[in-house]
Amino acid sequence: MSRPTDRVRSLWMETFRDLLADDELEYEDQWNLNFDYQLTQDLTKKERKAGWKISTQCIHGNFRCSSCYKSWSSARVTLLFRYILRGTKGSVTMRPFGQKCRSCQNDQFERPGFSKEDVENALHRLFAKIRKNCYGDDTDDSDAVSSGDSKVQTKPHEKALCQACIDGICCQEDEDDSDNNDD
Repeated sequence: MSRPTDRVRSLWMETFRDLLADDELEYEDQWNLNFDYQLTQDLTKKERKAGWKISTQCIHGNFRCSSCYKSWSSARVTLLFRYILRGTKGSVTMRPFGQKCRSCQNDQFERPGFSKEDVENALHRLFAKIRKNCYGDDTDDSDAVSSGDSKVQTKPHEKALCQACIDGICCQEDEDDSDNNDD
């Protein structure tokens, strides 16, 4: 039986491949997607010089506690992407950030699950960033990019339970500040 993490990974990878097959990037380069649950937003000088870029997004996700089995959803699941294009090969590495269970207060960050629609929307926004930052495409993708930035009424954000808040990268903080990050 597959673990929830395997299903999440496979949903992202299949959707990534499907969108590329549908010519979403509009370029002939080969791109791949990888997961790294230790990925950080910090780039070394060497990585910056090599051309690595970073993008973060906030999307809807679902969680289930591995201790008490309580389920919850959140509109504040932070995703971190690193991407680069070298010649004709592109690489994306992503990390979905977890949340702790409010009910049992265990110290484990649970990994999120996502709907296919939320994954597709997040990848459309990522591809718009890739087209802009890797190919210099100035096409107005405001519909694709802004769809994840609209205000959503949610319960108050509990920073102590949010892995991205603890790591200083939470999308909730972006909404509190003015959005000056163009990546």
